[in-house]
Amino acid sequence: MRHRVLIALFLCFASMAKAQVNTDHMMRVGRNALYFSDYVLAIKYFNQAINAKPYLAEAYFFRAIAKYDLGDYVGAEKDCSEAMRLNPFITGNYEVRSLSRIRQNKYGGAIEDYEVILKMRPDLLGLWHNYALCCRDVGDYDGAMAAIDTLRSKAPSYTFALCLRSEMLLEKGDTSAAIANLDTVLTIDKYDYSAYMSRAIINLGLKRYEEVESDLTQAIKLSPQSGFYINRAIAREELYNLRGAMEDLDMAVMLDPENALARMNRGLLREKVGDYNRAIEDYSFVLECVPDHIRARYARAMLLSRTGDWQGAVDDLTWILKEYPDFIGGYKIRAGLYRNMGLNAQATADEMKAMDLEMLSFVGFDGNDEPSQEEIEKREQRKKVDDLNNYKKKQEAKNPEYVYVQEFSSEYRGLVQHKDVYVELRPLYALTYYEQRSEVDGVVHYHRELEMIHHELPLPLLVTASEKALDEQQIAFHFEDIDRQTRRFGESGQEGFLYLARGLDFYLVQDLTAAIDDFTQSIVADGALWMSYFCRAVARYKQMEFDRNGRGVPSEEQKTSTTLNDFLVDSHLNDYQLILADLNKAIDLAPDFAYSYYNRGNVLSQLKDYRAAIVSYDEAIALEPNLAEAYYNRGLTYIFVGENARGIADLSKAGELGLYSAYNLIKRFAE
Repeated sequence: MRHRVLIALFLCFASMAKAQVNTDHMMRVGRNALYFSDYVLAIKYFNQAINAKPYLAEAYFFRAIAKYDLGDYVGAEKDCSEAMRLNPFITGNYEVRSLSRIRQNKYGGAIEDYEVILKMRPDLLGLWHNYALCCRDVGDYDGAMAAIDTLRSKAPSYTFALCLRSEMLLEKGDTSAAIANLDTVLTIDKYDYSAYMSRAIINLGLKRYEEVESDLTQAIKLSPQSGFYINRAIAREELYNLRGAMEDLDMAVMLDPENALARMNRGLLREKVGDYNRAIEDYSFVLECVPDHIRARYARAMLLSRTGDWQGAVDDLTWILKEYPDFIGGYKIRAGLYRNMGLNAQATADEMKAMDLEMLSFVGFDGNDEPSQEEIEKREQRKKVDDLNNYKKKQEAKNPEYVYVQEFSSEYRGLVQHKDVYVELRPLYALTYYEQRSEVDGVVHYHRELEMIHHELPLPLLVTASEKALDEQQIAFHFEDIDRQTRRFGESGQEGFLYLARGLDFYLVQDLTAAIDDFTQSIVADGALWMSYFCRAVARYKQMEFDRNGRGVPSEEQKTSTTLNDFLVDSHLNDYQLILADLNKAIDLAPDFAYSYYNRGNVLSQLKDYRAAIVSYDEAIALEPNLAEAYYNRGLTYIFVGENARGIADLSKAGELGLYSAYNLIKRFAE
């Protein structure tokens, strides 16, 4: 939802007067494409608008958003700057440019943008959030703390501010206050698994292993991640629970088979319990992933030496000594291996080398003189080599994936929102030519009539709830196909399919108005073509979704009289009725097409007609017993009406069928 939240912030500012209808159309369709994450297509439309009207600030602004989401942060910053030149009063430009600068590590420039916009809009909590993070990343901890205090005064229950304050306190060495902040976070939101992890990391440094195990157990219940298991294994080993530690590391490897840290720690634990051969396997795997992992290579050398593979141990030590030629212990160990192998000359050479290095180490550096560059480099190497003497020390997972306050980019907010709080139905199913990978991989959705009409369409038609954004080649193909289908009009008896085919092209290039018109013409030409009703319902729903979240802004009076969501639903009741009418007609014409029932359930749930929605999901599941999304949505709908037990059962089934995100909801609603 991050991209939708970001875009929804900015779609509401006043449209400029436009003289050319074509520019209006390009901007409208471009914004559709942007909202539905079709960024390459959006840029294409905004380029056309800019070519027609190079003074149009909003075209540069929206193009900046599309570039940002494609990772072109330099281009996004440039477009925002141009939009500001044309219209310096659009606050959204500062927001997007600041984020683009952050992605380029230009934190100072981002701070300048936030200082400007916060003077204009001090009520935007998400900006205080980002401003605090920027101050942190330039080392201005006082500025970060001041921003956190402001954020806390405006939103006392916003837990991220407390988590960030904990980090600031840790920087100052005040671990007690840092833990107290995290305690408060968990008082406000006991489902914040990241706070448990952060508190565990602090306690791990304080050697409070029982507290670490307890916190990580809670974190694992809420969100099982490999890093959580890695760190709990460290605590369990310190508590002499070696079996539990091994189980945790096995689970970490199962969740993330290429996690070098999990493999390294498991190798060390296997070595500790005498399982040398499997420890060597783990070290070897680490070296396949990270060939220059010196601790793994040294650990493997020691075990190969112990298990009699002297040549293998010599090979590893030789590699290490090439990288660290002043490693005295390495020469001594290799000399012993050479002696075992009967290579006395090589052994003597290593012993002499070790002796020379030891003698040099006794010649101390005179602190009154400046060290040479060579001496500085040697000291740095000796520091690295010293780590080998502690190669058996376990390393905890402190990666951004596992620690709540360590990663800036993932913590950017367009709006202040708690993690995992937003609950929404799975999206509608659509007829399209493309599908992106989803949680439920390997499931093929099929209907016999779709197979029968493949010859009338340019590509095989798919049924999917995971639509894919088009690349440049696909965009060009569908614009060409629009022309191709247009030229075919007039073919006897084909108008229904021709309008359907062209409507699908318009739908894929996000020209939803044109798509709806073509689906309507298809229905006029052939009223029995149920696919046209189904497609028109989906296109109308997407257009309404864009209108609701992008342009449907209630007045202050409406805000006070009803909730925002109720207002948006009420303002689109006619649209909902049209969508339902199309789905009902599709069901009448193709009663065995489960996805019409599923989509109808989604629409009814949006209208809060939950009992009717459940009936529609029932019918979809009766036709497609493995339709994971239907179980997921029916489960949520049961929860909406207070039947948590039935809802959790459905969510469990959805998880069983591959929608693993259902398990997070189960944990939330189980109590």
